[in-house]
Amino acid sequence: MYRCGLMILLMSLLLLSGCAAHSVSQQNIQTSRLPELPVALANNAVAAVDTTRGQYLVSFNGLSTEKKWNSATAHTFVLEPGAPQWQQAGDVPGIHGRLASIAVSVGDQAYLFGGYTVSENHDEVSLPLVHRFDPVLQSFIQLADMPVPVDDAMALVYEDRYIYLISGWHDTANVNLVQRYDTVEDTWVQATAYPGAPVFGHSGGLVGNELLVCGGVEIKTYAESAREFVMNGLCFAGTIRPDNARRIDWRTIDPMPGAARYRMAAAGVDAMSGVLFVGGSDNPYNYDGVGYNGTPSEPINDVWLYELNTNQWRHLGSQAEATMDHRGLLETHEGFVTVGGMLSQQRVSKKVTAFRLKGEGVR
Repeated sequence: MYRCGLMILLMSLLLLSGCAAHSVSQQNIQTSRLPELPVALANNAVAAVDTTRGQYLVSFNGLSTEKKWNSATAHTFVLEPGAPQWQQAGDVPGIHGRLASIAVSVGDQAYLFGGYTVSENHDEVSLPLVHRFDPVLQSFIQLADMPVPVDDAMALVYEDRYIYLISGWHDTANVNLVQRYDTVEDTWVQATAYPGAPVFGHSGGLVGNELLVCGGVEIKTYAESAREFVMNGLCFAGTIRPDNARRIDWRTIDPMPGAARYRMAAAGVDAMSGVLFVGGSDNPYNYDGVGYNGTPSEPINDVWLYELNTNQWRHLGSQAEATMDHRGLLETHEGFVTVGGMLSQQRVSKKVTAFRLKGEGVR
C-alpha cells in the first residue's frame, strides 16, 4: 500500500539462533492442482465453506494482473463441490473493487470484512463493510458495519460464532484493536487489544481457544523525519477466556526462525495442534509487489508449523512454487489450499494449489 509519509523501509532480520525450531525428517510435501481461477488475482479474500451439499471454495475481490491503482476488482468466484471450473457469482456489493479484505466461514456461510479502495492519486480509504455470502444461493446480505474500518487485518473464528479482527490498517495508520463480531447477534464489541506494535499484513490462526499472530509491518515515527514502514518479526500467542470471550490473555513467543515475513497464508490446524504458515515475503511491499524500499519483492516457499502444545517451531519443508500476497490458507478435503496470489517476479496468479504434508508427526 502507498502509505502517507512513506520513505525508505528499514528491515529487521531475525536470526535462527535462539529460536526453538525442529525440522521434520523425511518430510514430503505432495502438491496437486485444483481448477484455476477464471482470472489471475492476488490479495483476494478466500474461504472454504462446508454445506450439506459439500465444501465450496470462494474468492472475493483482489488485484488483477495490471497491478495499478484501478486494478482492484469486486469479483466473486465460487468453486462448487466436484466442479471442473469456478463460477462467477455477483460482484461484491459496493461502489468499487477493493484490496486487503478478509474472509472466513462460519457454519454454511462466508463472511467478508473490509478492504480498502485506491484513488488515482493513491489515496486509500478503509471500508467498514461486512457481508455474509451464501455459496449455494450465491447471494450477499449486508451486516452491521465494523466500528473501526480496517483492511489488511487478520480474522479468526471462535466457537463457530465469534469472529475476531486483529489489528490492521485504518485509513492512515495501523490500529491495535481486536474487534469481535457476533454472527448470531450481528453486533460488535471490543476485545482485549493487540499487545504489540499495531501491524498490517500479519498472519496467524486459532486452535480451540489458543490463537497465534506473527509478522506484518509496523510504523516507525521520528521527530525530524518522515515515518517509515518496518517489518515486525514478533509473534504473540493468546488465550481466549472460556468464561468471557472478550478477554484475551496475550503472551510473547519465539519468533518464526529466519527473516520476518509479510502476507503469508496461514491457518490454525486442529489435527496438528498448531498454526501453519506458508510462503509470504521477507520484503514488505505495496500492492504492485514492489517493496517499500524500492526493491521488487520475491516470495518464499517455506512451510512452518508452530505447535501450541509444545511451543516449538517445526520446519515442514518447501512448496514446489513459492507464493506471496495471500489473505488466507484454506484447509480443504484436497489438502491445504492457496488461491491466486503472487509468484516470482510479482506475477499475479490464477493457480489454485493444494498440498498435503506427510512425515514425522505430520498427516
